[in-house]
Amino acid sequence: MRLIILNGPNINMLGIRKPDIYGKETYSNLNKRIKIYAKQKNINIKIYQSNHEGKMIDFIQKNYNKYDGYIVNAGAYTHYSYAIKDALELIKKPIIEVHITDTKNREDFRKISVFSDLVKKQIIGKGTDGYLLAIDCFVGGLKND
Repeated sequence: MRLIILNGPNINMLGIRKPDIYGKETYSNLNKRIKIYAKQKNINIKIYQSNHEGKMIDFIQKNYNKYDGYIVNAGAYTHYSYAIKDALELIKKPIIEVHITDTKNREDFRKISVFSDLVKKQIIGKGTDGYLLAIDCFVGGLKND
């Protein structure tokens, strides 16, 4: 199985930006942990991060339907980027939306996900383990209807 993880703005600053909210694990360490976990599950995984909306859209367009599943943490873009939503609509494979914090119990604007109607599952508030839980969902047989 081939999965892709798409991370949006500021995810690369994990461990530095608001560690009391997002945790102390660095982005580099998270990526290493994900790759080790995926390898144990016999998953080929690609991880991409950008702080730029257009670059994320370009990446989605270049890679749509090339993978068996997509794990997306678009950061703040989750709450307002209809341009990224439009790009995600190209994907005909299952998408899981991940958020490190519990966005339902934060600021009002974070409670909105413009992607929610496109995803098979949302994993929120599980910390960085949410990425591993998303991998497990795919391993467990999450399929596109």
